[in-house]
Amino acid sequence: MTKLKTFGLFSPKFVFNSYHLRMQILITGGAGFIGSHTYVVLKEHGYTPIIVDNFSNSSKKVIKNLEIITKEPVIFEEGDVNHPETYDLLFSKYDIKGIIHFAASKAVGESVENPLKYYRNNVASTVLLLEKMAQYGLSNLVFSSSCTVYGQPETLPATEESPVQPATSPYGNSKQICEEIIRDTVAASSDLKAIALRYFNPIGAHESALIGELPIGPPANLIPFLTQSVAGIRGPLQVWGTDYPTPDGTAIRDYIHVVDLAAAHVKALAHLIEGKSTKNYDFFNIGTGQGSSVMEVITAFEKATGKKVPFEIRDRRAGDITAVYASTDKSNQVLGWKTQFSLEKALQDAWKWQEAINQ
Repeated sequence: MTKLKTFGLFSPKFVFNSYHLRMQILITGGAGFIGSHTYVVLKEHGYTPIIVDNFSNSSKKVIKNLEIITKEPVIFEEGDVNHPETYDLLFSKYDIKGIIHFAASKAVGESVENPLKYYRNNVASTVLLLEKMAQYGLSNLVFSSSCTVYGQPETLPATEESPVQPATSPYGNSKQICEEIIRDTVAASSDLKAIALRYFNPIGAHESALIGELPIGPPANLIPFLTQSVAGIRGPLQVWGTDYPTPDGTAIRDYIHVVDLAAAHVKALAHLIEGKSTKNYDFFNIGTGQGSSVMEVITAFEKATGKKVPFEIRDRRAGDITAVYASTDKSNQVLGWKTQFSLEKALQDAWKWQEAINQ
């Protein structure tokens, strides 16, 4: 049986929308990179966020640093969202009004090597969450999806009308399957409402440099590997392929500041809770609308920080696609959400975070 530990109580310091005052919101995987930043934005908007995390890819130090940032104790439960008793405790103990579901495994390369881990952690846990939401009569779900559902889009930028392509990795497939499961469950329910956010490549860190991306073991994502290479923690950055059909031969992605991404989750949650949506299930792209190649990111980092990036060219990595970046018209218009931060700002914050954890 999962052992759960509770830390802290909540007393909001300020509120932007009194409707949200003290409204309890569960964040699965809330100690992770995106979850922790979303916690901060939820607090800023008067919600009472409650974190559940098993710390398999995060650190308990995040909880302490969230308390420093928000100047409030954090409510969190240590538990595994693959276990029914975790949800039984959470949903009986707290008056949950909405759930933001981040908890998942997320490395494309690892998913190719160990697909069953991804189907268990990503798909099975989502099915369990939906079952428990139905059992306890909970209605509002924001799901952490991914632009990987588009595979290699036929045209760019990818819009919400772009066809969902056969996944190029078990990670991407797990997100596709979860979206389909949520869509079908919503269609069969008179109560459940859900939004899937298909986000692109989150980078950066909170401006305090108290929370950021902290992978356990070798980083699977570009920016933490880049900053660790610059910091001398790892060898040269691995540039996976320079023979893509792009201007400089390296893969193109849409890199979004994690604080902008966190704000999108709060916008989506409010959209559900306040009954603004005309659909019980919807999905949105969350990106900047601009693609940057790996070499462009390296150049931008060097310009933003004054640090030289050591790198070496390697063969393409299994499961990677050539290019993807978002059309954000729908999220701008329907959710009223827009990005605030540039690529350079995100890279500056990522480096500031790396310097802080080196100390």
